Amino acid sequence: MLNFLKYVLATIIGLLIFLFITMLLLIGIAASSSSSDEITVTNGSVLELKFDKAISEREPENPFGELGFSFGSFTSTDGLDQIKATIRKAKNDENIEGIFLNMGMIDAGMGKLEEIRNELIDFKKSGKFIVSYGDMTTEKGYYLASVADKIYLNPLGALEFNGMSSEVYFFKNMLEKLDIKPQIFKVGDYKSAVEPFFLDKMSEANREQVTSFLNSINDYQLQNIAKTRKLNYEELKKVSSEMLVRTPEDAKKYKLITDVGYYDQALDYIKAKAGIAKDKKLELISFSKYKKAKGESEGNSSKNRIAVIYAEGDIVDGEGGEDNIGGMRYAEAIRQARLDDKVKAVVLRISSPGGSALASDVMWREIQLTKKVKPIIASMSDVAASGGYYMAMGCDTIVAHPNTITGSIGVFGVIPNIQGFLNNKLGITVDNVSTGKYSDVPTISRPMTALEGQVIQNQIDQIYETFTSKAAQGRGMTQDKLKTLASGRVWSGAEAKERNLIDLYGGLEKAIEVAAAAANIKDDYRIKELPRRKSFFEEMFGASGSQVKEQAVKAELGQLYPYYKLYKKVENMSGVQARLPYELTIQ
Repeated sequence: MLNFLKYVLATIIGLLIFLFITMLLLIGIAASSSSSDEITVTNGSVLELKFDKAISEREPENPFGELGFSFGSFTSTDGLDQIKATIRKAKNDENIEGIFLNMGMIDAGMGKLEEIRNELIDFKKSGKFIVSYGDMTTEKGYYLASVADKIYLNPLGALEFNGMSSEVYFFKNMLEKLDIKPQIFKVGDYKSAVEPFFLDKMSEANREQVTSFLNSINDYQLQNIAKTRKLNYEELKKVSSEMLVRTPEDAKKYKLITDVGYYDQALDYIKAKAGIAKDKKLELISFSKYKKAKGESEGNSSKNRIAVIYAEGDIVDGEGGEDNIGGMRYAEAIRQARLDDKVKAVVLRISSPGGSALASDVMWREIQLTKKVKPIIASMSDVAASGGYYMAMGCDTIVAHPNTITGSIGVFGVIPNIQGFLNNKLGITVDNVSTGKYSDVPTISRPMTALEGQVIQNQIDQIYETFTSKAAQGRGMTQDKLKTLASGRVWSGAEAKERNLIDLYGGLEKAIEVAAAAANIKDDYRIKELPRRKSFFEEMFGASGSQVKEQAVKAELGQLYPYYKLYKKVENMSGVQARLPYELTIQ
């Protein structure tokens, strides 16, 4: 027996040593690939932007990024901050002749696309060219490609250009078959996050709001496409709504693209534009390499700082992780910016559908304290709704895009009653002992009494009153007026501006500009990014077990992994929630 235990222990130790050595080797490979010879940009080069990774708000600290895979929370994504900085650098780089957009299935929200697109439009002011090529180009991808001087589409490829849609899955019939009864608590006709649990289709109120903001975003993007392609907006809208583009030839016929052609033909055109002979090699430099090439040194030695606090993901209680907004962690980041004398203004960059009402209020309090001593500006990205709007509403100014998703001022709670499921489906009964009449509240093993349900509904109502009161205070309107815009209704950025829920259109740079002006430090500041991101070793040794598990689940589930993540989100929804109506995906 002792020998057996000895061999088992030796095997375990051997595996741990092997894993540790393997990790060190991988780190060494990643480090050598990132710190090898300095990137040199030769004359006549073309920057290739290949959107083949998900786009996050800021570049992640991933030592394995160059190797193309993730570890734990170190995901292999491209940062919006680096993409924009790279395009700006290329604009002023004499060795860069133009940009090649190698379009694929782009994974980014509308706000991020808007900022990249605006950078590309600004790049063209330099007189340099932009060429796009795609085998299969999605609606999102085409929104970027539409700024190009020359747009190629593979002869056997496809261009999606048929407008926007949003699907909702309803679980009412499934729950009935399982004998599970959801107990719903909410405020607002438009707060439809709970509808999938007790309806089998959209309510009229929900259909109204989704129709409204989808059409607002779609019309805005069609107007921008019409402008860059020099097309008639009404005719373009007809092409989209009737899905007249069904083949690459159709796309050319309606002037959405300039050429039906192959990848090599697009490269030949780029060579001609760059003055390179057809039989010579074209110097395409990838985004991953070019972002590491040295640019012009700004030489900014200012002691003033503008703190940019990146808040991306679901809002959760506690510290949270790198892929969500932990109320305690972000409250500390705001506090840190407030107490730092070198920080003269704060920009809160929000990309969140909401989440915990408690965590949202914890951060709101820190925003109010900061507002008393220095300017704090909200910058909305793809989405800043419900709890995300809760964060923004206390700021001095709110900056968003016309196609940002925002609003959803409302709260909800769901407590399932699974007594029937346990008894009738599994043959399980539950009994308990309590010291008080209501000691087991809330419970999922029995139906709630009318009194218990009223207590929870009163809590929901109180949180809604607090939400709308603070929102009205932040937006300078009466609470009654604010409530006409609330009720959980979701708005596009354009709709929100019409209703005074936001102040200005623009991206992160616009918000920073507003913050600098408010602090009287125009052109005399540096950016300080918060919260501090954990190092690789902090992540690896802090929660390595859960990270390894997550990677294993992802590998096993494949395309089903997003549904697992959705389940985990639901599992983590503790307390009253202030979040979007559902997992909103616009196609």
